Amino acid sequence: MTPYFPLKAIHIVSSTVLFGTGLGTAFFKWAVDRSRNVAAIRVVSERVVLADWIFTSPAIVAQAVTGIALANLMGYPLTHGWVVYAIGLYCVAGLCWLPVVWLQMRMRDLARHSDSQGTPLPSAYWLYARVWFWLGVPAFLSLVVVFWLMVAKPS
Repeated sequence: MTPYFPLKAIHIVSSTVLFGTGLGTAFFKWAVDRSRNVAAIRVVSERVVLADWIFTSPAIVAQAVTGIALANLMGYPLTHGWVVYAIGLYCVAGLCWLPVVWLQMRMRDLARHSDSQGTPLPSAYWLYARVWFWLGVPAFLSLVVVFWLMVAKPS
């Protein structure tokens, strides 16, 4: 067996994990924030950070490694049209994701503190939540376009 099929399988599964975990955790984080229930926000925030470390981080690495390996196996230089756009958009998503993870950890810590003290969440939490949400928009859209590029492979 050639390495193409195992690499492609890992690439597809890791893209599913990356996109699915990102979309799922973002939805639950966004939804729980709307409740303003500090205890619920603390629990969901803790789980979102954990999910990013367990699922999203390894998927990001797997995507980069298998993507480069597949391009090489298929004879596409990394400077080829759609490949370079896919890499660029992947980097856009990553540059949005890094501050998102930092924000999630700060929000988790603020929620833990407020929950332990029995106080409402501070205004910093809500500022972080807005920035977190708006960083997710270009990250999500970038990955949608990357999926299209992977499937269509436009010339």
